[in-house]
Amino acid sequence: MGRMGISPTARRSGKKAGDTASAVKRPRRAKPVMAAPDVDPNRVVIEGVSPEIEAGRFPAKAVAGWPFTVEADIFCDGHDTIDAAFLIRRADEADWREVPMAALGNDRWRGVTVVEDNARYVYTVIAWRDLFANWRDEITKKHAAGVEIGLELTEGRDLVATAARESDRATPADRKRLKALVAEVNASDAEADRLELLLSAETADLMRSAGIRTNLSRHVRELPLTVDRKAAAFSAWYEIFPRSMSDDAERHGTFDDVIAKLPYVRELGFDVLYFPPIHPIGTAFRKGRNNTLTPTADDPGSPYAIGSEEGGHDAIHPELGSFDDFARLIDAARDHGLEVALDFAIQCSPDHPWIREHADWFDWRPDGTIKYAENPPKKYQDIVNVHFYRDAFPGVWYALRDIVLFWAERGVRIFRVDNPHTKPFPFWEWMIRDVQDKHPDIIFLAEAFTRPKVMKRLAKVGFTQSYSYFTWRNTKAELTEYLTELTTTECRDYMRPNFFVNTPDINPYYLQTSGRPGFRVRQVLAAGLGGNYGVYSGFELCEGRPVPGKEEYLDSEKYEIKAWDWDRPGNIRADIALMNRLRRNHPAMQDFTNLTFHNAWNDNILYFARSTPARDDYLLFAVNLDPHNGQGASFEVPLWEFGLPNEASIDGENLVTGERFVWHGKDQHMWLDPQQFPYLIWRLLPFAGAAT
Repeated sequence: MGRMGISPTARRSGKKAGDTASAVKRPRRAKPVMAAPDVDPNRVVIEGVSPEIEAGRFPAKAVAGWPFTVEADIFCDGHDTIDAAFLIRRADEADWREVPMAALGNDRWRGVTVVEDNARYVYTVIAWRDLFANWRDEITKKHAAGVEIGLELTEGRDLVATAARESDRATPADRKRLKALVAEVNASDAEADRLELLLSAETADLMRSAGIRTNLSRHVRELPLTVDRKAAAFSAWYEIFPRSMSDDAERHGTFDDVIAKLPYVRELGFDVLYFPPIHPIGTAFRKGRNNTLTPTADDPGSPYAIGSEEGGHDAIHPELGSFDDFARLIDAARDHGLEVALDFAIQCSPDHPWIREHADWFDWRPDGTIKYAENPPKKYQDIVNVHFYRDAFPGVWYALRDIVLFWAERGVRIFRVDNPHTKPFPFWEWMIRDVQDKHPDIIFLAEAFTRPKVMKRLAKVGFTQSYSYFTWRNTKAELTEYLTELTTTECRDYMRPNFFVNTPDINPYYLQTSGRPGFRVRQVLAAGLGGNYGVYSGFELCEGRPVPGKEEYLDSEKYEIKAWDWDRPGNIRADIALMNRLRRNHPAMQDFTNLTFHNAWNDNILYFARSTPARDDYLLFAVNLDPHNGQGASFEVPLWEFGLPNEASIDGENLVTGERFVWHGKDQHMWLDPQQFPYLIWRLLPFAGAAT
């Protein structure tokens, strides 16, 4: 018997018991033959992918030329090093492009790329165990601690050799470099030299691009992505009635009158000029002034009563002009940097040709009369609705799609869709996709002031932009809550709100009672908070005379030709031009989701920032929501955003007055007089030599 605690084998070999690295050898055994169990092939967990809209049922949205970000929770058993990327390709191409992802902490990963084309894309996430990166991490720690690393160097060399033989990612040039590295390591007698070769940055880069991805795992879905042009996410709309552009209430305006107004619209800084329907207007049950049921012979009727003996949705109201006139308008608008948007209203006057030609597209009452549109208690006797199923399917679907294509062929690329929430979701999903397959640059705005889930569903099925509740969000709490939802929750990935300050149908109560200061407040909020926003003409003139007790305009332009005094005293054209200029000139204003609310200790003052990720364009807005009284507040200058201490100084510029200033310290005070400046806009200039 040998000495207690030391085996005879250990005495003969001169090794100590417990020296398993050299004493324990791998036994040679035949590998048993058995069927593999049916298990998840993905050892690395990939979950919580964002964006992923309803498990990939609907596409996320991005903008051509802008960054597109993908995040996911990615982790594995144990403590081995893992790596991840997301794959992206155009839907009509086969080859994937790989975008590396970086760990953010708490097993959350993020990758960012720029998608260049206005097209449909597909993306997914992959992850794997990176044995070489894990080896580098462990040997670095051991070497720093003075631990023997001879066998670890052999393991590292073997990982490189295996990659040279077996990696399906290695190009012929990669294999040549990998083999040369193995040979160089084998030829070196010095441990330090071998370590330097294997730990070099060049070796790390080579193994990252050509090494074996162990336990390569893939997200269970390939996810759709719609990439739109920039105007889908960043636009300023101006709505007019072309028939009112003659500046004479006794003369019907024409497309030539609109052309004459283009410089005015462009000087205000808008880039989309939007028309209500321009089609022939029916005479049956025509509405008179203020929506009366007893019109005179001179009343022009509502343009939403589409269709007469002159034609339907593919015709132009004769008094506006011809198709040649319309073509000249499209060209002239383009020369002024404007796009023309048309209203797509799926409704018909009782005089519409479709009623004679396709009676089965409409609903009829038991007495044989056609059923006109209703929204009880409201009645719209001058219009009737089509239905989408029964005998109308699929004929009416193709007819409506072809209307959009008809106008697209005449240069229209933006459509505001009237009341889409009263038409089937499957129709919109099919129609929008079919149209955009032919014209991917077409933009659809959903005019749906309805329930939140319905509005979001319309965005999911394909609408590029969406009307929003902004029109009725007036208090600091309401605005903060609503904007936080739109910019930070999942809907930011598929819903692009358009903040219209007013519409021909909506004269908000706030504007009815707030006077000129209220119009300035709502303008700066819409343009300052929104990526897309819109103004119905007359707003710049502070027009707000209501029908008593209703959110409707007295003497509404929907039912009569107006003659506006475009230079009316008290107008806010300068405010509109200022905001549109800031939007164009400042990158911080062009990403709707970069909004941050900051502290101003007064519930009547909304204080927020818009900034670029690099903080090289950082704008602060302070808006007095009370149009009747001056309001003051202590507020915080966000010095922490620039890594500055609370007592630091920072340069700034007042973008309303052009004055330069210096703030000393985080805590400052403001005063906003609604009659003078109901809002202030500052640009922080923390970097030396920053441009104004």
